Amino acid sequence: MNYFVYTMPLGRLTIVASENGLTQILFGPQIIEGVTKRPSALTNTAATQLQEYFAGKRHVFDLPLDPKGTEFQLKVWEELKKIPYGEVRTYAQIAEAVGSPKGFRAVGLANNKNPLPIVVPCHRVIGAGGKLVGYAAGIKIKRYLLELEGVNVDALK
Repeated sequence: MNYFVYTMPLGRLTIVASENGLTQILFGPQIIEGVTKRPSALTNTAATQLQEYFAGKRHVFDLPLDPKGTEFQLKVWEELKKIPYGEVRTYAQIAEAVGSPKGFRAVGLANNKNPLPIVVPCHRVIGAGGKLVGYAAGIKIKRYLLELEGVNVDALK
């Protein structure tokens, strides 16, 4: 395992990788105990693809992922990857898609634990009625990411 801190248009991101894929993307510079702070081919590729995303040149990420979570969390995160660039879904829609129609709160908790924000686009999940709710990095960053993708956030209803 290794990690490195990269500068992005919205600030610094700490990218963590195992031998199998990306394990975490963290907002801000972080120190990961027990993990070597050194860039790798994978963290560099991830940083390049994120820079392309922020420049509007990449809409889909092509990276090996190695997130750790419960079976339900992994199922939710897989569903999030299906939300197209520039589109949004509600927590209830994701709950329905993962076979737990009344589990929208559990979907919200899984989103909050998403270790790979942006690449696994939990920012594309909104509350009922188009409300921008629940983003671990804050609503300001959620709005930024959605607007970057061309979503008219003020028109969401």
